[in-house]
Amino acid sequence: MDCYFCKSNIKEIDFKESQVLRRFISGAGKIKPKKRTGTCSSHQRKLARAIKRARYLGILSSIAR
Repeated sequence: MDCYFCKSNIKEIDFKESQVLRRFISGAGKIKPKKRTGTCSSHQRKLARAIKRARYLGILSSIAR
């Protein structure tokens, strides 16, 4: 698998883009692992940070709906 962010030439992952972040969250509300999403290591770290920030600010739900 290729990294979605590398393929799309996305340098920074914005925590305000909830539609993009939802792709990387499981049905139980957990962050999907790198093996499942196919993201590279650097983007997986940035992705996790963005998801956690969005949850903290209430943009993303911390529980699944």
